Amino acid sequence: MIHRTDPARQAPWQVELAAAIRDPEALVRVLGLPDTLLAAAHRAHEHFPVRVPPAYLARIRPGDPEDPLLRQVLPLDLEEAPQPGFSRDPVGDLAAQVVPGVLHKYEGRVLLTATGACAIHCRYCFRRHFPYAKAHAARDHWAQATAHLATDPSIREVILSGGDPLTLHDDKLAGLMGALHALPHIKRLRLHTRVPVVIPSRVDDGLLGWLDEAPLAVAMVLHINHPREVDDAVVRACERLRAARVTLLNQAVLLAGVNDDAEVLAALSERVFEAGILPYYLHMLDRVEGAAHFAVDAARALGLLEILRARLPGYLVPRLVREETGAPAKVPVVAVGAGPGCR
Repeated sequence: MIHRTDPARQAPWQVELAAAIRDPEALVRVLGLPDTLLAAAHRAHEHFPVRVPPAYLARIRPGDPEDPLLRQVLPLDLEEAPQPGFSRDPVGDLAAQVVPGVLHKYEGRVLLTATGACAIHCRYCFRRHFPYAKAHAARDHWAQATAHLATDPSIREVILSGGDPLTLHDDKLAGLMGALHALPHIKRLRLHTRVPVVIPSRVDDGLLGWLDEAPLAVAMVLHINHPREVDDAVVRACERLRAARVTLLNQAVLLAGVNDDAEVLAALSERVFEAGILPYYLHMLDRVEGAAHFAVDAARALGLLEILRARLPGYLVPRLVREETGAPAKVPVVAVGAGPGCR
């Protein structure tokens, strides 16, 4: 017998999550896009399905196939093209996994792949091929993950990623917080999420309750790639998060056809700061199979960064970084021959 959740008992954000578009034809039709996009969208959708929640859909310009928000979610034939140098595990996640769902790459911190679920499927996702069914930390009520954390007192920070950890219910997240509080060496919790951006109603009383009472310092790294992703609802959600003592940072991915433009990047830094979010990283694309058409070369990225440095105060200029398998931290992208002083 199948038990279905009563929609009347769901939180508004859960209703929005369930209402996400999951069919490429529906996405094309509702936005009034050319029918010529359909065949390609269906082919790419078979390998990595479409998911676009209503709040994000409403920010996409109808009838514009080049809209930078649409480009992040519309499947294209380019995803199926051969991609030398691109792989299914571009940053060595699987080699860094110490127990299911626990990645230990960097000293003093570990990352938990809390879930395989996301509120939106970004076409550049570097974990689009990750084996979540076998490797998510919440599967046993966090037992294996917290047991590993207990064995290593050098770990001071836990990073929740996924998927997206804020697709989990508040009680599941509160259970993890309680388990971490029992480990005195854990001082900080960091959440990497796109949910407050694509479904701002997720920042509700339930979420804010456990964040406000959190015994750990909490940082939230939002993934915002374009200034038009920040509407009034996102600003209000960020205000509520800051009132709950959450430090807000932004990690943008540098994406061809989305934000590889100095004007857009400057506007992005200004816009997120207006929402109380500090620009943190401008991340080079992780070279995942299916996303090569988003790649921006390092020389162009450095040129864009120099323009930002000339236009913006230093605190609004994100660090240009890439992730390299085996490196002890994110690697700054610098010009060939540049010394440490240029970093």
